[in-house]
Amino acid sequence: MQRTDPEGRGPVRYGPPAPEPGLPVLPELAEATAAAAARPVGEPPGGGPELREAACGYWSRRGLRSRSDEVVAASGPQPLLFALIAAHRGDVMLPRPCPAWWTPQARLLGRPAYHVPTPAECGGVPDPYALLETVRRVRAEGGDPGLLLLSVADDPTATVAPPELVREACEAAVAEGLLIISDETWRDTLHRPHETVLVSPAEMCPGEVTVLSDLAGGLMPASWPVAVARFPPTEQGAARRARTLDILTALGAVVAEPVAAAAALALDEPGPVVTRSEQAAGLYGAVTTAMHHAVLVSGAVARPPQAGRHLYADLGPLRAPLARLGVTDSMELEEYLSDRLGSPAPGGHRFGDELGELRVRLAAGPLLGADPEQRHASLTSPAPLELPHVSRALSILGTAFDELR
Repeated sequence: MQRTDPEGRGPVRYGPPAPEPGLPVLPELAEATAAAAARPVGEPPGGGPELREAACGYWSRRGLRSRSDEVVAASGPQPLLFALIAAHRGDVMLPRPCPAWWTPQARLLGRPAYHVPTPAECGGVPDPYALLETVRRVRAEGGDPGLLLLSVADDPTATVAPPELVREACEAAVAEGLLIISDETWRDTLHRPHETVLVSPAEMCPGEVTVLSDLAGGLMPASWPVAVARFPPTEQGAARRARTLDILTALGAVVAEPVAAAAALALDEPGPVVTRSEQAAGLYGAVTTAMHHAVLVSGAVARPPQAGRHLYADLGPLRAPLARLGVTDSMELEEYLSDRLGSPAPGGHRFGDELGELRVRLAAGPLLGADPEQRHASLTSPAPLELPHVSRALSILGTAFDELR
């Protein structure tokens, strides 16, 4: 069974930086941060009572009743996922593709990581039959599959997995003795929330699923790192939470007090936070839909975006014209499109796809404007695609893809 291979894919530190969303900081969050800046006592490891209670309320409003002693917070998703993987046993199963920051956490811990294909209709959740086959092959070769990472609202593919697929994948994982970490960072960024059904794996398998959420997905600025996790309400869940707290303490992955104050406010979801979240989701939905159209017109393919602020494109149908430009794999495609578009366009090899596949993730953030005024205009406009700076950016994207036809 072939494991995830780090060779030839570029060291993590040399990967292209992720484009920031660039939207203005919500004034209410900035005020909460400023008000807490002078507090002399910092947050304890795992988060203070106010932050954890706010997280409980957030999850309870989404059908996941929680207690404060089932929750931890950390200074960003990377250290939190690192601690979660360390607190679980066994080899790690990942969907292909998956977020670029997942696999490095397993590698740092020396855990074997295996990518499992996703179905045609969505990313983020492995095909149940492929998962069963992968687990059995790994075991036959002496491996010890113990943990499945998945994301119902997915980055990089911007898709939302149908509930029936989520159920089948979770049932397959549990039947094989795997525990599950469900990354639900993007669940509040649905482009058409009234038309899209999102069900958490924790609703289906409450005793086997730990939920992870990076608040930068839909509630907080990306530059204010904070993430939260919800453990199963079981004896085993409590033991894994205790182990996770030990690791976060050793890492010093404590949420800064001003950031914790803003995060607690964001998780309480007052009116301004909800309005901003809805505005941002609508804006990214409009822009990524336009990007999707440009990609399809060129002859490339991509799943229709449903959540988040990215588009995952497959330029395999354009292999011949790309080859004439010297582009034959996703690393060369990353370099070509990043240069052509003037913003990072990480290749699919960074998300677990094979290097020979011509896949790339495109970000909507750089299309929203070059300065705070333009980005604020994009956020508040009833017709953002008609703004000159957005229209111009989409035109550049469309031209770059048209040149490949």
